[in-house]
Amino acid sequence: MARLTGTQPGAARRWGCTAAAFLLLLLTVQAAQKPDLSGDAAAATINHSPTLLQRLQELLQNGNGSDSVLRVRTAASDEAKVFHTHQLLLSLQSEVFEGLLRNQSVVTLHELPETAALFEKFIRYLYCGGVSILLHQAIPMHQLASKYRVWGLQRGVADYMKTHLASESSQGHVVGWYHYAVRVGDTALQESCLQFLAWNLSAVLGSAEWGSVSTELLLLLLERSDLVLHSELELYTAVEAWLGRRQPEGPVVERVLRAIRYAMIAPSQLFRLQAQSAVLARYHGAVRDLLFQAFQFHAASPLHFAKYFDVNCSMFLPRNYLAPSWGSQWVINNPARDDRSMSFQTQLGPSSHDAGKRVTWNVLFSPRWLPVSLRPVYSDSASSAVQPPARIEDGRPRLVITPAMSSPDFAGVSFQKTVLVGVRQQGRVLVKHVYSFHQSSDEVADFLAHADLQKRTSEYLIDNSLHLHIVVKPIYHSLIKAKK
Repeated sequence: MARLTGTQPGAARRWGCTAAAFLLLLLTVQAAQKPDLSGDAAAATINHSPTLLQRLQELLQNGNGSDSVLRVRTAASDEAKVFHTHQLLLSLQSEVFEGLLRNQSVVTLHELPETAALFEKFIRYLYCGGVSILLHQAIPMHQLASKYRVWGLQRGVADYMKTHLASESSQGHVVGWYHYAVRVGDTALQESCLQFLAWNLSAVLGSAEWGSVSTELLLLLLERSDLVLHSELELYTAVEAWLGRRQPEGPVVERVLRAIRYAMIAPSQLFRLQAQSAVLARYHGAVRDLLFQAFQFHAASPLHFAKYFDVNCSMFLPRNYLAPSWGSQWVINNPARDDRSMSFQTQLGPSSHDAGKRVTWNVLFSPRWLPVSLRPVYSDSASSAVQPPARIEDGRPRLVITPAMSSPDFAGVSFQKTVLVGVRQQGRVLVKHVYSFHQSSDEVADFLAHADLQKRTSEYLIDNSLHLHIVVKPIYHSLIKAKK
């Protein structure tokens, strides 16, 4: 970025105004923008704020009327970037600058190379109230806003990060943003990043940023039951690659390996892992009990198994697996038009004892189902209705999932249904909305409650189609209690 030069005396006299005068002009324009409440039909708003913003930019660029100088230095360079600024404008935006410039007109600031590179953009925001940033600039801009206590910019950058989690970048950015959010204590950004990673874990596992996942983040992900991925075996393979790259201490390896839900992996795959996985061979003693329980779980009836072993833990609770035995994808074309239905089959339970048993599911989708409270109720008189007929737009989308059969095998088994909604963000199809059904219910009350399927530009639609993936998680509810 080019260094801003000093004030030209002739230019200062030509402008004939100080920072205070520009502030007065700003207040005058803001007052002119307020609506006229006098009731005069001839009232009009005169708005010259774009011109004012342009002049403020020129004021910063040319240094006219400058009364303070900021010298920005980095440890990597002997040369300082010099900014001729105006104390009043900086103090209005930042209490830190107000304190720094109170008794001195020249201030030297020490910045990291990445924040120094954005300092001109940062100062321009203080003058004009707007800034454009890229993905890799989000963290350093947030650091500048936090350091100098420019709270509006800090919130704006955090909001930018939350809405650009799905943006594609060569090295990935969500993991880095999560770690940064932890360091600065931004719990809202931290949770947004964690949820995105959980719901799109398969995309993250195959990316360059998987290796940058910290131990703490990995353990947080592994304890979640809402992870969306193809299978538990896919997760184990990615974890093994992470361990090989990071080479953590033995106790960390053991904690990570014990967080894998081996009971959700088929016995044939477990045998192959024991024979081929170098990590599992080295730390077999740390997970021997879990592997033994997994083989027993697959060999016996789960109800019989529970008589001898405690199954009230996450090891026997499925995650949101995308494999065909756990659910089905459903693409609904023109979802605002008609009711639709489909059928699919899933495995009865996670145990291989039930692998040959299938459950058939019927799914009904209605784009304009009316709740009972909105349905027309007619009186005995044929002349009029108690209430006017409901409009189409009063309805809301509805999804009902019911078993097409009953069987004695269902005894002791409940089915938790989860619906994943895929959206296109920044050219990629990702999971942004997840709806979970209560185990005793056939539908979820708030399904697509805020979706406007009538609009072709709705974020819920991809090429005018609704992309769903329905996951059925069989749970032996009399034995397994979901973690709160």
